[in-house]
Amino acid sequence: MGRFVQGEDRRQDYLLPASLDDYVSADNPVRAVEAFIDALDLEALEFAGMTPAETGRPAYHPATMLKIYLYGYLNRVQSSRRLEREAQRNVELMWLTGRLAPDFKTIANFRRSNGAAIRSVCSQFIVLCRQLGLFTRAVVAIDGSKMKAVNNRDKNYTAAKVASRMKQVQDNIDRYLDALDRTDREESDIAEPKAKRLTEKIA
Repeated sequence: MGRFVQGEDRRQDYLLPASLDDYVSADNPVRAVEAFIDALDLEALEFAGMTPAETGRPAYHPATMLKIYLYGYLNRVQSSRRLEREAQRNVELMWLTGRLAPDFKTIANFRRSNGAAIRSVCSQFIVLCRQLGLFTRAVVAIDGSKMKAVNNRDKNYTAAKVASRMKQVQDNIDRYLDALDRTDREESDIAEPKAKRLTEKIA
């Protein structure tokens, strides 16, 4: 293997382990997700589970679960099972959650219990992205002058059109959450027969 770039030996021990923070660049979007969620008042948004039970196994904080969902929203990961896998192997998500990896059932249950609150957070996140100029081709200009100009339907805005666009954003969020539910249902229908078949083949 001479003359090729060599990887590190996987079994090599290190006296000082590499910091997880070193793997996430300063301009990585997960840092924005972290800052955004840490600034939210989750109690005011009425997230369930903000006060942990005194008995039983400790629960995951709603902020941690929300970070997983928002990461999935940004990266088009719609399945709870896929989010579970990503939390176990994806360095960005490991950094975001502090190496916590909830199982798919916990992730799905969090979404079912907090649908309205998640919709509200997604709306706020979209507004923030617009304010920071992270979306392109979304420029609105208002001027009192009257002049001859191109004024096609896609480039002019009225109060009704703005309300309609806001409704479209809300519908997109609802459609995304419905797709998550549908994906979870389909995967749970498939998982059992597949597991049974594999067990039979192994036997």
